[in-house]
Amino acid sequence: MAQVTLAVTAAAIMSRDVITVSPTDTAAAIAAKLNEHDISAVPVVDATGKLLGMVSEGDLMRSFGLRNAMRRAWWLDILAEGDELAPEFLDYIRVDNRRATDLMTRDVVTVTEDASIDEIADLLTQRRIKRVPVVRKGRVVGIVSRADIVRTLARKV
Repeated sequence: MAQVTLAVTAAAIMSRDVITVSPTDTAAAIAAKLNEHDISAVPVVDATGKLLGMVSEGDLMRSFGLRNAMRRAWWLDILAEGDELAPEFLDYIRVDNRRATDLMTRDVVTVTEDASIDEIADLLTQRRIKRVPVVRKGRVVGIVSRADIVRTLARKV
């Protein structure tokens, strides 16, 4: 089967109204934004729009993993002994107070506006990622997701 090559660039298919978060946004605020916009990740940008990292649903879910399950068990053992509640435990059971800077992936794969759809598709496949920010001079100007590529391929059929 021959490979289809399209002369389409990131600029032609990217979403330009990129939903972003600031480095100080809380995990709860990020989760709310993902839910509100029905997206699975957001770029973390500074006040000038410079890309600092990405936070995905997976990054948010990490806090519910095995490490924290073990911490919960340890704290429950302390409680069972009748010891006084430790301040760290009280912090732990409060709303997650981590910030975007605590959660984000810092080494973000990016493309420029002139990247071809073929290059982007290869990048997403090879890196096993779902989306890639489009940057100009380090600032986010768009984002291309797997859905954007599939949508473009569907229009070409």
